[in-house]
Amino acid sequence: MLLARPALVRVPADLGAVTSDGPTTDADPRSLGVTRDGVASIWRAVEDLYRTGVHPAIALCIRRHGEIIINRAIGHLRGNGPGASPGTPAVPIAADSPFCIFSASKAVTAMLMHLLDDRGLTHIDDRVTEYIPEFGAHGKETTTIRHILTHRSGIPSVSEAGDKLDLLLDPERIVEVLCAAEPTWKPGRRLAYHAVTGGFVLAEIIRRVTGRNVREFLRDEVLDPLGFRWMNYGIADEDADKVAENAFTGRPALFPLSLVVERALGVTFAEAAQVSNDPRWLRGIVPSGNICATAEEVSRFYQLLLDEGALGDVRIFDRRTVHRATSEASYLEIDLTLGLPIRYGLGMMLGSEHFSLYGPRTPRAFGHIGLSQVVTWADPDRDIACALLTSGKPFVGAHLIRTYGVLQAISEHCAPVPRRPART
Repeated sequence: MLLARPALVRVPADLGAVTSDGPTTDADPRSLGVTRDGVASIWRAVEDLYRTGVHPAIALCIRRHGEIIINRAIGHLRGNGPGASPGTPAVPIAADSPFCIFSASKAVTAMLMHLLDDRGLTHIDDRVTEYIPEFGAHGKETTTIRHILTHRSGIPSVSEAGDKLDLLLDPERIVEVLCAAEPTWKPGRRLAYHAVTGGFVLAEIIRRVTGRNVREFLRDEVLDPLGFRWMNYGIADEDADKVAENAFTGRPALFPLSLVVERALGVTFAEAAQVSNDPRWLRGIVPSGNICATAEEVSRFYQLLLDEGALGDVRIFDRRTVHRATSEASYLEIDLTLGLPIRYGLGMMLGSEHFSLYGPRTPRAFGHIGLSQVVTWADPDRDIACALLTSGKPFVGAHLIRTYGVLQAISEHCAPVPRRPART
């Protein structure tokens, strides 16, 4: 197994032929504190990542001081995954093609819960049982919304016989399973990443409080006011062929790392990639994992948070709500699901000075990652809002060095700026 050939995509010699640009700022990037050579260097790092062959497509959008300095994609929407049948048309990716952002969806779902609190409809420290009384079974009666947001509710995963996708797409059934589940630890006691469970609890609270499902609530209260085309849970049937097709690439995870993967996801990497292309997944609502969005839209969402809850004349969140969501709620400690030291906010993964998901020296960065090498974040120190979206689903390998190289290039060429006053 160690010598097995990795599953890779075909990388064309002419990268320009599979590169697509979207709208960017008309301003000289130097006016935004980034040189043209710096922008080019960041994109060369993306090309280096693409040349590893583990991603059929990559999209990157970076806003600096609110202006787009990069909005570009490289690769193929579909038809160039490992094992593609000979003669299958390879469709180039477009800069405005949506990707499934997987667990990066959690940050969006968390902000919807903060929006309820913002409006006085819930409170972050309320017990879950105030809204879902049956959730209190087996010692979970003290579980709070805060515990769910910070991955401390004690139900990082659940076991249920049968088709996992059928379960994920049956919200009534999965809520029943979660209510009946016995916590692994006393609520609040341990940090253990909730790959899928927490999102369903939050979505059910939203449904019971507002009378709308989480997809409708996101559309009505965030997306429509801001003019978003995508960035909701799943997609409409007629848009199925517009979403980047995911592919398992690289080498399979070996024991004992394979156990970490299955504990976190409930399935293998290969199964996760396969499931994410299933029409049922694309049509359904998985609050922790199936938002489909373009890199530009994800960057715009983080610009909303970077600008303390407002874009232009449209205010979505109160400033204090954004500050609370992005402030440290869990110190840098080992996450018992992921096996890595992670800092959490109330629904966000936070950066740090030394060990950061968002590149070096990013202590105030906030955002969320997704399977696999999907990175979405904002960094107030650099005044940037970024989305790095990928359609390859590899595990560990040399590509991780190239992924970090992209983050490092962004941190290097988007240098820290003086603390700016709040935008009005």
